[in-house]
Amino acid sequence: MKQEQGIVLETVDGMAKVRIARHEECGSCGACGGAQRVVVEAVNPVEARAGDKVLFEFREENVLTGAFVVFILPLIFGAVGAAIGHFAAPLLDASGSLPYVLGALIFFLIALMVIKKFDRRAAKNQALKPVIVEILDKHQS
Repeated sequence: MKQEQGIVLETVDGMAKVRIARHEECGSCGACGGAQRVVVEAVNPVEARAGDKVLFEFREENVLTGAFVVFILPLIFGAVGAAIGHFAAPLLDASGSLPYVLGALIFFLIALMVIKKFDRRAAKNQALKPVIVEILDKHQS
């Protein structure tokens, strides 16, 4: 389990939106471009409120699984599509690179649909979400 700190932005039905500052691991990635803050949705069993500074934890395996699905799966699908295009070219009486490109494009689009389905299922699964484990500093209201 990896732990992070953040500030609760809002709470609804046992869930909290928590803003975390980018850290060293995020800074070297560059995938977020100019984003200076990241907001995550976390399970809120400690009943933190907006403005509270909290400690939350998440499974690193979930981050790795998500990264694989988003970054690697489309590459694999594209490569498989290109290979299928190569073998389908003689059957379609096609030449040049068009069968490779079309195969890769079709399978890349299929990968995007798989990613969307994965995202929807992951968004509903409470076990995959970070969990707030401690309120570090209560917001005075």
